Amino acid sequence: MSGIPAHTSPYTEDDYYSLPETVRSELIDGRFYDMPAPGRIHQEILMELAGTIRDHIRSKAGTCRVYPAPFAVCLSDDKKTVVEPDISVICDPGKLTDRGCDGAPDWIIEIVSPGNPGHDYVRKLNLYLEAGVREYWIVDPQEKQVIVYLLDKDRFKMTAYTFTDRIRAGIYDDLWINLKEFE
Repeated sequence: MSGIPAHTSPYTEDDYYSLPETVRSELIDGRFYDMPAPGRIHQEILMELAGTIRDHIRSKAGTCRVYPAPFAVCLSDDKKTVVEPDISVICDPGKLTDRGCDGAPDWIIEIVSPGNPGHDYVRKLNLYLEAGVREYWIVDPQEKQVIVYLLDKDRFKMTAYTFTDRIRAGIYDDLWINLKEFE
């Protein structure tokens, strides 16, 4: 891949931050993974979700912050994992740095890209579970479904929804989201 430093894995956070701005990549367990440019529907869903969550937090005078991609999240102390979730909600301001987030966000939303669904459904699910993310949503525009994982006693509890369902956010009892317009 163009722009990746020329040495063998494992790469580190320093290598990630040395990438040219034109290279879209995530670093997971010391290995780089390409990130294709998102499509229009992906971006529309991202903007609607991020805006809905941000508006809810503001209406409640909440302190959590919403960050859409690209936003770097360093998940491991060994500095070998830096991801760019589509949406990150961070409630602990101590995790925020000038570069992004150092530690697990409270809520992550990934919008599945057609070229690599296993990245969100498997690799990132396991990564986020290990890191301690409290809530993880996988929004799949092709399947018109949302899989919600809530961290409960070191395990994720999974619930599947369709785009016609109203989905309650786990970290906010009074926030309901509907993706019907993207059906």
